[in-house]
Amino acid sequence: MALLNTFSKKLIAWHGVDGRQGLPWQNNRDPYAVWVSEIMLQQTQVATVLERYPRFMRRFPTVKKLAAADIDEVLAEWAGLGYYSRARNLHVCAKQIMEQFSGKFPSAPALLEQLKGIGRSTAGAIAAFAFHERAPILDANVKRILARLFCIDGALQDKAVNDQLWNLASSLLPAKPEEMPIYTQALMDFGATWCTSRKPVCLSGERKCPFAKECQANLSNQVLLLPQKTIKAKSPEFDCDMLLLRHGNHVLLQKRPSKAIWGGLWSLPESAWVAKLKATARDDMLNLKDLLRLSLPHEKASALLKLCKPVERGELIKHVFTHRRLWMQIWHVQASKACAFAGEDLKWVPLAKLGQYGLPQPIKLILQGLSLARGDDLKN
Repeated sequence: MALLNTFSKKLIAWHGVDGRQGLPWQNNRDPYAVWVSEIMLQQTQVATVLERYPRFMRRFPTVKKLAAADIDEVLAEWAGLGYYSRARNLHVCAKQIMEQFSGKFPSAPALLEQLKGIGRSTAGAIAAFAFHERAPILDANVKRILARLFCIDGALQDKAVNDQLWNLASSLLPAKPEEMPIYTQALMDFGATWCTSRKPVCLSGERKCPFAKECQANLSNQVLLLPQKTIKAKSPEFDCDMLLLRHGNHVLLQKRPSKAIWGGLWSLPESAWVAKLKATARDDMLNLKDLLRLSLPHEKASALLKLCKPVERGELIKHVFTHRRLWMQIWHVQASKACAFAGEDLKWVPLAKLGQYGLPQPIKLILQGLSLARGDDLKN
């Protein structure tokens, strides 16, 4: 097929006219900077990364700085970007690079893949951008481009389909290694801005796709049918109770388990999640004893029971995750004093220092919305 021989040249030419220019991570051969941008761009919109990437790089300008940082610092800087396992993996990976590679990123994709949080496509991107390696990438945008260009049937989750796409991605690489950075960027841009999921330019008529006469999906009127989409099940919904316990200018925070949602972040103590009832709001009023028992370990709940005033119902807040929805009932409680807790999972945090802690975005908004701290107090 002629397209196999001309694709990279046409794509690079397209990028010179219509590709994205001036992104802060572009034209950068520092593998650390490339790596951070690639991880941050996973499952996060470019507009958000444009703001947060420079800030993260100022806070942790080198892999050595990132590896030496406390995980709470990293999570605090990541707060609001979601998918917090990415931040935890960044931290672990930075330590691996310092310990196993003396602080220098390996150039071989196979070695990059062995590092925490780096899959085959991300390894290819780092190798292509930073080391001019002829390594393919295959993120969601690239899968869509290739499925349309070559009319690939079957679900992307199928191993046979995935293997076919990887083979195609490898076959389309430019022959010259020095073209790999611009080619890889062009491939990302083309999928993100032209060959989009719902409104590709070939269907709008406003601009002419450089592959219009070769794209098999376009020629067979299947552009919006490829790649095949899997039917998503309805997202489950859950209820939980959250304890907003204050003493003076302190609020009680609890560190979440590393493998849980919001893993490693500091949040409000909460009850177990239960399947949401059909009613839009719960009418039950928890007493203080039940609330403490549901949201804190037994011995810690007992220690607080005599120190707290009656509970007051707060807001019912809905938070939407990618695959589930959570309804959080906030309960306000005032303590007469801040009793000490053994261990490091519960901590009384001064309101003025909340910005030093990684907080889930909805919890951060709750504290701001309830005027517990000024907006500036929650910024890093």
